[in-house]
Amino acid sequence: MRVLVTGFEPFDGQSLNPSWEVARALHGVVMAGAQVTAVQLPCVFALALPALQQALASHRPDIVLALGQAEGRCDFSVERVAINVQDARIPDNAGAQPIDVPVVAGGPAAYFSSLPIKALVAGLRAAGFPASVSQTAGTFVCNQVFYGLQHALAGQGVHSGFMHLPLLPEQAAHWKGASLPSLPASLLVAGVQQALALLVLHRQQGLSDAVLTGGTLN
Repeated sequence: MRVLVTGFEPFDGQSLNPSWEVARALHGVVMAGAQVTAVQLPCVFALALPALQQALASHRPDIVLALGQAEGRCDFSVERVAINVQDARIPDNAGAQPIDVPVVAGGPAAYFSSLPIKALVAGLRAAGFPASVSQTAGTFVCNQVFYGLQHALAGQGVHSGFMHLPLLPEQAAHWKGASLPSLPASLLVAGVQQALALLVLHRQQGLSDAVLTGGTLN
């Protein structure tokens, strides 16, 4: 079994991105016979999906967990849905700032994650990691990659989806005058490794997702 984990390069003037710090820490790890490969994606609308497509073609994964940075979040945020829109509040690393542009012209309005998101959140919580189902992956490059991933793998039987991570403490300490939550790198790595172990086990055993509440009121 092959597992692909993607993370992003730093963006918006940052020198770190927790998604890549975690992904590269797990590169080469083997769990329950599953080999983990990490690939860094550019935080550039024009380049992210071609890089993702190349990674999918090269590694032919059975499971894909794409990771991203989400300042302001305080837990492992397992994304439910990707939407077919790019609406950038800030420019990407190449200076592009698309507004109300589809990720895939003529594509479906949205794709759901094909990961067992409820079981994943429950398993992370049971292991002592803060986790929740997120109802939005935003409209920046994270959502673009999530949508592009689900679009590329639709109908292929690959388990794929996206998870946002909080900032690292060294980022949060200097975040534009704001006080934001963070988790240390060691905890982020351990949590994502636990998530991957849960996903591998879930696929090996052919389990269905858990029937648990994960919704919100607003």
